[in-house]
Amino acid sequence: MANDQLQVLTALDVAKTQWYHYTAIIIAGMGFFTDAYDLFCISLVTKLLGRIYYHVEGSPKPGTLPPNVAAAVNGVAFCGTIVGQLFFGWLGDKLGRKKVYGMTLMIMIICSVASGLSFGHEPKTVMATLCFFRFWLGFGVGGDYPLSATIMSEYANKKTRGAFIAAVFAMQGFGIMAGGIFAIIISSVFEAKFPAPAYADDALGSTVSQADFVWRIILMVGAIPAAMTYYSRSKMPETARYTALVAKDVKQAASDMSRVLQVEIEAEHEKKVEELSNDYSLFSKEFMKRHGLHLLGTTSTWFLLDIAFFSQNLFQKDIYSAIGWIPPAQTMNAVQEVFKIACAQTIIALCSAIPGYWFTVAFIDVIGRFAIQMMGFFFMMVFMFALAIPYNHWTHKENRIGFVIMYSLTFFFANFGPNATTFIVPAEIFPARFRSTCHGISAASGKVGAIVGAFGFLYLSQSPDKDKTDAGYPPGIGVRNSLIVLGVVNLLGLLFTFLVPESKGKSLEEMSGENENKDSDRRTVPIV
Repeated sequence: MANDQLQVLTALDVAKTQWYHYTAIIIAGMGFFTDAYDLFCISLVTKLLGRIYYHVEGSPKPGTLPPNVAAAVNGVAFCGTIVGQLFFGWLGDKLGRKKVYGMTLMIMIICSVASGLSFGHEPKTVMATLCFFRFWLGFGVGGDYPLSATIMSEYANKKTRGAFIAAVFAMQGFGIMAGGIFAIIISSVFEAKFPAPAYADDALGSTVSQADFVWRIILMVGAIPAAMTYYSRSKMPETARYTALVAKDVKQAASDMSRVLQVEIEAEHEKKVEELSNDYSLFSKEFMKRHGLHLLGTTSTWFLLDIAFFSQNLFQKDIYSAIGWIPPAQTMNAVQEVFKIACAQTIIALCSAIPGYWFTVAFIDVIGRFAIQMMGFFFMMVFMFALAIPYNHWTHKENRIGFVIMYSLTFFFANFGPNATTFIVPAEIFPARFRSTCHGISAASGKVGAIVGAFGFLYLSQSPDKDKTDAGYPPGIGVRNSLIVLGVVNLLGLLFTFLVPESKGKSLEEMSGENENKDSDRRTVPIV
């Protein structure tokens, strides 16, 4: 392999960690903070939406969203995310990372505000407009995935690149936690200002008219962190790798990075860029020979990971009730229920999600992506089988705390494992002109898995006895069998990880083959 690399890219690879690295982490990370807030805050208010718009007179329990409406409200943003990941991933390679980066943020700002302004008094109207705006919100969020990962990978040095990209992704944990904390504050304020009896005492009076403002405010506040970052994004220079390798303007790349790194970088002759260029197209025979198995590895592992990761939400209601975090719905009023759910989500984020993310940041450049992903899938598989095989044991009240610990460890090893690495690796192993597109394809595959995990398993995990299913759901295979299926999913994720190469300590051009001349013969070689 040739080591004939452009001087500007070598300077980036060996640069000491500087302030501009941290600036890039903050700018990209705040986007992910907003993404997580916007995607996960809906789970805080779905119970409230059910109480407000689907109250049934005389029912012993508060109103809930019908299964089809709940699936639409919770899942429509994922559908938008898939489209956004594919579209903006492609656009980021066509127009440049910087030009597209601001677009995604503006869409997120507008649609966050519009989601809270969903209009109408009839349930159908409110839900339809909410779903419309959340689809386009997801569209903007989807664009942030490939662009943030690609920008951070192209700005970073090769020694700490993994930690920098992981730090951007880790902001998701803080976004989830911030959503919970803000919901706690808003629900506390409304509960103090507009007290109401529990549903069991006064079904109609338990949901005060002002509660309609609670969910709207929670959704709209997602626009604030995005708006705060917009100016900074607009001032970021285009990445040197895009400018030099895709736009083929080495002079501009050297000028931009000289200013950023505060060192003098001499621009090579354009002929050298041409010598290093490979002109094969995406999905061509040459691309498939060089990167086909890599793309299969990144798409399959992200798909399988998200099936397992998002299916874990199925068990949260059992966890929360088991340890007394959320009492029966009829013993609370509408705003109190928001408060309790927000407390539970905040604690889960603080104790399970955030530590896992930051363990990845700390160790990814020490033990590598491959080892962390293998370890994560392995322990998720072990804990899924450990929950499934003696499932009846865990259903006894005295054993519920053990169930909670196992559940938390599964979550921990997802985040200190494939949930982080599947985001990082696609931004490192593909050529610059396809990097954003391939990351978008991998991420979109993951979100398809998220839909399967969140909604497919919601139906699959229903009791085989039709008299014991949740209202509106057909019989399924039961929770125990669903957990066994998820254990197998994690095993498949572990096996497909062998298709993903290790990128620790290597330059992006070394991984993608862009520092080779046109005549080099290079084939996909998965890790063994």
